[in-house]
Amino acid sequence: MRVLAAMSGGVDSAVAAALAVEAGHEVVGVHMALSRNREQFRAGSRGCCSIEDAGDARRAADVLGIPYYVWDLSERFEDTVVADFLSEYEAGRTPNPCVRCNEHIKFEALLDKATALGFDAVATGHYAQVLTREVTEPGPDGEPVTRTVHELHRSPNEAKDQSYVLAVMGPERLARSMFPLGGFASKDEVREEAERRGLSVSNKPDSYDICFVSDGDTQGFLKSRLGARTGDIVDTEGEVLGEHEGAYAFTVGQRKGLALGRPAADGKPRYVLEVEPVSNRVVVGPAELLTVDRIVGDRSVWLADDVLAGAGWDASTSAASDWFEATVQVRAHGVPVPARVRAVVGPGAGAPEDPTGAASAQGAGMEVELTGETLRGVAAGQSLVVYQGTRVIGQSTVQRAYRAARATSLAG
Repeated sequence: MRVLAAMSGGVDSAVAAALAVEAGHEVVGVHMALSRNREQFRAGSRGCCSIEDAGDARRAADVLGIPYYVWDLSERFEDTVVADFLSEYEAGRTPNPCVRCNEHIKFEALLDKATALGFDAVATGHYAQVLTREVTEPGPDGEPVTRTVHELHRSPNEAKDQSYVLAVMGPERLARSMFPLGGFASKDEVREEAERRGLSVSNKPDSYDICFVSDGDTQGFLKSRLGARTGDIVDTEGEVLGEHEGAYAFTVGQRKGLALGRPAADGKPRYVLEVEPVSNRVVVGPAELLTVDRIVGDRSVWLADDVLAGAGWDASTSAASDWFEATVQVRAHGVPVPARVRAVVGPGAGAPEDPTGAASAQGAGMEVELTGETLRGVAAGQSLVVYQGTRVIGQSTVQRAYRAARATSLAG
C-alpha cells in the first residue's frame, strides 16, 4: 500500500513510520505546519508543532530513507481547531482541541489530501488498535455480500491509550487509518525500538497541553482573543461572591483561580457549577452539586453499526434506539463507568441520510444514563466516548449533564 506517515517530530510518529516501512508499504513522511509563525508553538517537551519538531521529523525520515514534505495546514487549523476552541469557551462550554485536531486536521484535511494524491492510508503514532473482521450479509439483490468491518479498540498500553481522542473520526476514515503502535504495551518499548533503529528522537520528551497556547496560560490566551468581560461570580442563590474578567475562562468543576476572598459558610471548597455566557455569570457551589448521572450529547459519531442495529436504530424515523449496555468515558484518561446508552434524534442533531440509502446515526443525539458510579464535573463541550470492552462504539459532544435528583442542568 501507499502510506502517508504523519510525522510530528516525536518518537511515536517516527517509530510508526518505521514500522510502516518495515511492513513493506511505500511510505512518504509529512509534517503538518499548523502555524505561519512557528515560534508561537511550544518547543521541547511542551509542544508538538515547532520548528524544532519539523527538523526532528526530517532527520527521522532521512534515517528511514523515505521522502519527506512539510504541508502548510495553518489556515485550516486556525479556522477549525482554534476557532472552535474560542467559540466553545465563549459559549460557556469546555472544548477538547486534541479531539477537534484529529477530527478536522489529521483525519480530515490530511487524510483527504492523502486520498486525493493516491495514498491508501495515513499512519500516525497514536496508541490505539484497528481490528478487522469479515461480515457476510444479504446484498440488494438478496445475494450474500462480504465486507470488512474496521473496529477501533483501546491500546494495551492503558497509560498511553488514545482511543478516546480518535473516536471522533468516523467509520469511513477509520478504514483508511493505520496505528502501527497499537500493539505496544509501554512507551519504553517504543523508545527502545527507536533507539534500535538509530532514531535520534528516542529520548525526546513527550509533548503535552495545548500546542497553540505558547506559554501554557489558557486564560491569558482566551483573554487576548476574546477581550476582558467583567462579570459576577455568584452562589446557587444568586448572591454575588466575587468578580471575574470573563466567564469564558472558567469550566465546570474548576476549583482553583476563583479568588472569592472569603470561604463558604460551611468552610468547604467551592467549585464552578455553571458558566452562563449570556449573563456573563459564573455559578459556584459545593462539590456534591457536581455529581451527575445522566448526560445528553449531540454531534454523535458511531463506529459500531452492528451495535446500533442490535439496538433497533432506524434513522428514517423519529424513534430513539433501544438502550444498550456499555461504559462511558468523559476525559482522555478518565475512568470508564457503566452506563446504558441510546441513539436519539434530537433538536439540532438530525441524522443525515446515508448516501447508500441505509439508515445512519451519524450526527444524531445520544442519551446516557449511568447505572453504577456517578461522574463529577461533566461540562458541556466535553467529548463522551462509549465503549464495550476495549471496543469504541461511538462518541458524542456533551450538550447537558443532569443530576437526576435535582432534574437541573449542571452544564450547558
